[in-house]
Amino acid sequence: MPELLKVSDLRIAFHSRGQSNEVVKGINFSIESGGKTVAILGESGSGKSVTCLSLTRLLPEPPTCTVSGEILFEGKNILSMNADAIRGVRGNGIAYIFQEASASLNPVFTVGYQIAEAVKLHRPDLTDVKARVIELLDLVGIRDAEKRFKAYPHEMSGGMQQRVMIAMALACEPKLLVADEPTTALDVTIQAQIIDLLRDLRERLGMSIALITHNFGIVKGFADEVIVMYRGEIVEQGAVDEVLNHPQHPYTKALIACIPKLGVKQHRLTTIDKEMAAVK
Repeated sequence: MPELLKVSDLRIAFHSRGQSNEVVKGINFSIESGGKTVAILGESGSGKSVTCLSLTRLLPEPPTCTVSGEILFEGKNILSMNADAIRGVRGNGIAYIFQEASASLNPVFTVGYQIAEAVKLHRPDLTDVKARVIELLDLVGIRDAEKRFKAYPHEMSGGMQQRVMIAMALACEPKLLVADEPTTALDVTIQAQIIDLLRDLRERLGMSIALITHNFGIVKGFADEVIVMYRGEIVEQGAVDEVLNHPQHPYTKALIACIPKLGVKQHRLTTIDKEMAAVK
C-alpha cells in the first residue's frame, strides 16, 4: 500500500526563559494508507502526543515551540503549508480523538450541537446537518441516536462520551485517525468495546489509525506495527507480533515485563530505569 504519512527527521523543541528543551529528537516513521494501524507506545513524557499534534501543526507557534524536519501527508509537506491549506488537512485528512472525552466535550451544549459544529465547519455543502449527525451517532453504536442528539455530556457514560468524540472525528471521513489514549479512564470492559469499535470503523471506512498508548494490552490484535518511544527517540519499531514476542531494546523489554500475567507472581514490578542502565 502507498504511504499516507511519512515523517522524516522530526525534531520538536520548546523554548522558555532563554532555555530550549528538545522533546522529540529526529524520529522517522511512516503510516500506509488503506486501513493500516500503527501504535506509538511509551511512558508519559516520552514524546508520543506532541509528535502526533505536530502532524497538523496543533502545537504552539514559534518562538514558544519549533518543529523541524519533514511531515509528508499524501506527498505534501505539512510544515510548509499556509494557514488555509493546513485547515483543509485538519479534520478532512487527519482527525483526532483526544483522551478524557469528558474534558473535551463542552458541558453547556448538547452532543448533537457539538458534532454539528464539526460537520458545518468541514462540510458546508450538506443541507441536512442533523441527519448527518444522527447517522454518525448510529455509526459509532449509540442507541436511540435521535434522542441522544439532544443529550448533554453529563447525561452520558464515559464510554458513550468517547463514542461521541469518535463520531465528531469521523464527521469528515478522514484518511488518518489519531487516537490519543482513547481508553483512558474507562473500565476494562468499555476499553474493549472502544477498541472493537475502532477496529470495525477502520475496516468499514478504510481509514488508517495512529494509536497513542502506553498499554501493550490493547495493541496485540489491533495494530499492524509498533513504534516504541523513550525520551523523545524511537528505540524500537516493527511488526506488532515481532516486537511483542521478540523485543530487542531493554526499554521495550521493561515495558512488556510490567504487564501483569495470570499465574505469574512478582514481588515487585520491573524497574525501567534499572533496565535502561544496561545500555548506558
